[in-house]
Amino acid sequence: MFKKILIANRGEIAVRVIKTCRRLGVKTAVVYSDADAGSMAVEMADEAVHIGPSPAAESYLVMDKIIDAVKQTGAEAIHPGFGFLSENPEFARRLEKEKIGWIGPNAHAIEAMGDKISSKQLAADAGVSTVPGHMGLIKDTAEAVKISNEIGYPVMIKASAGGGGKGIRVASNDKEVEEGFPAVIAEAKASFGDDRTFIEKFILNPRHVEIQVMGDKHGNCVYLFERECSIQRRNQKVIEEAPSPLLDEATRKKMGEQAVALAKAVNYDSAGTVEFVASGVDKSFYFLEMNTRLQVEHPVTEMITGVDLVEQMLRSADGETLALKQKDLKINGWAVESRVYAEDPYRNFLPSIGRLKRFHPPEEGELGDGTVRMDSGVCEGDEISMFYDPMIAKLVTHGATRDIALDTQAEALDRFHIEGIQDNIPFVAAVMDETRFRSGDITTAYIKDEFPEGFDGVPATPEQTQMMICAAAYVHAVYSARAAQVTGRLAPPETPRTDWIVILGDEHHPVAINLGEGEAKISVNGGKAHTFATDWTPGSHLVEGELDGEAIAVKFADRTEGYVMRHRGVTRRAIVCSPASAELHAKLPEKPKPDTSKLIISPMPGLVVSIDVEIDQEVKEGEAVCVVEAMKMQNIIRAEADGTVKAINVGAGDSVAADEIMIEFE
Repeated sequence: MFKKILIANRGEIAVRVIKTCRRLGVKTAVVYSDADAGSMAVEMADEAVHIGPSPAAESYLVMDKIIDAVKQTGAEAIHPGFGFLSENPEFARRLEKEKIGWIGPNAHAIEAMGDKISSKQLAADAGVSTVPGHMGLIKDTAEAVKISNEIGYPVMIKASAGGGGKGIRVASNDKEVEEGFPAVIAEAKASFGDDRTFIEKFILNPRHVEIQVMGDKHGNCVYLFERECSIQRRNQKVIEEAPSPLLDEATRKKMGEQAVALAKAVNYDSAGTVEFVASGVDKSFYFLEMNTRLQVEHPVTEMITGVDLVEQMLRSADGETLALKQKDLKINGWAVESRVYAEDPYRNFLPSIGRLKRFHPPEEGELGDGTVRMDSGVCEGDEISMFYDPMIAKLVTHGATRDIALDTQAEALDRFHIEGIQDNIPFVAAVMDETRFRSGDITTAYIKDEFPEGFDGVPATPEQTQMMICAAAYVHAVYSARAAQVTGRLAPPETPRTDWIVILGDEHHPVAINLGEGEAKISVNGGKAHTFATDWTPGSHLVEGELDGEAIAVKFADRTEGYVMRHRGVTRRAIVCSPASAELHAKLPEKPKPDTSKLIISPMPGLVVSIDVEIDQEVKEGEAVCVVEAMKMQNIIRAEADGTVKAINVGAGDSVAADEIMIEFE
């Protein structure tokens, strides 16, 4: 086994690789940019080498800097993680010339399978089913429109070197191709340094099912079953699970054997993933692409097989013969992974940048009938930067059945508390309880189908309302009793107040509460008293305990007026006050909302890529007016109504803050 390796990556995947290396006794060095100077990976690794400014193009993507770091540290090999240089065949060849080990597949396999155009031909030659499309390179937008019409709408415009949801657009007509084709090229060039693009038929009602393969340098290869990755937003995976609710044993075997045949066709010798689009109607499937690296969602495979894929990559790279045999691999239970992103689900999932004022993930280990695993590369106080992907953690749960894995995931999400940035936890928590998702009847259009107007939270059930009222009343009563004991208060009350009004939205709920040691009796709206047991103490922002014997976990945040309570995608503002104050509160007039109809406001912090209008220009509703980039994604900002441009306050290359006014109309 290697004595020391260098990890040419950052964030949670760097931390993930370090954990396996520690277990195996392998020392680690990491590289880091300016933005990652104080990161968890830098703290955990045995050595760290600074490689430049924050933009990836000036640090993590610069081969010379990575190779210099290997020489500085004396590392024997490089683990590339995912993204950055992980699928760059030129980099793998340079390492071979420098006699530096490469913990990934051989350069030929990367080149053959990393190119989505040539890989489809290779797949067809290997007997793998492929999707109809135009496999040649496309020279300009006019040709892209012509090809799209020949294939038939809808089509998918895809960067040949793409991945991670970048460089992909689905187009349903000529106009969407005209807008989407240049955007794909721009994203591809910025993210991968390769703007080659192709077009294929977009299959309606598809499911994304992928096969994990593992090979060695001696011609051995196995498949470690499948992952279902159909819950996607903007073609980027959000929730993954293993195995797939769709497949039966016969389809699983057929798909796995095709994946292995393709891997063997290019002498594949590491961890890799063969992605398929599968029909939920007849279980037919077609090859999409092969990712010649470790996948983000690899933990769900590890949880159901007991195989450490990072360890297997290290052993293969070191020349060991694969110890895994296909006949010995079995599926044990079910695993689910939620990607926790720094984005605002209430604002169309736009990126959210800032500092993690609070970052309290659920504890790893047993939870209910399942188990919890946390893969993260951040801690409280870290800054979420605009320069990299918005994923900040992966929450993985495992159970004997799919229902247990999902229940455990939901319970764990209830206990995941983040402040300082917006996060997508309310959304993924809501999905965990959603009927269609629970049934397993899902497609890659699931989010669009179930949340067509975007995500604005979900309505509270009567049980959730009761839970939030009791939690808010308990927290406030404890705070109030504590404040009454502060030395120097004038005329403190002889007994704590027991009658409160909890205001949720416009609803006033009279509450009677009697505090005990770690327990309270709470009557809501004059009903019978509930027994509320908890070990919550001031300072914690998670009220965990039991309500009438049922386990609960409610997150809350202090606000100037009241608390913001959260549970499973339900968010309610709770104000707890005396009956007299509640009466006064009801008489207060509502603040009018500001009129922003004549403004184009930046929906997120980012970089202005282009301003596509001029002063005095007439603009129609839906017309693109500018492009803002953040976290490697280009976002086209459109006019919400007809108007004439009065003022342009920013230019291409400018940085903008969230809610900054960029363009004003007459």
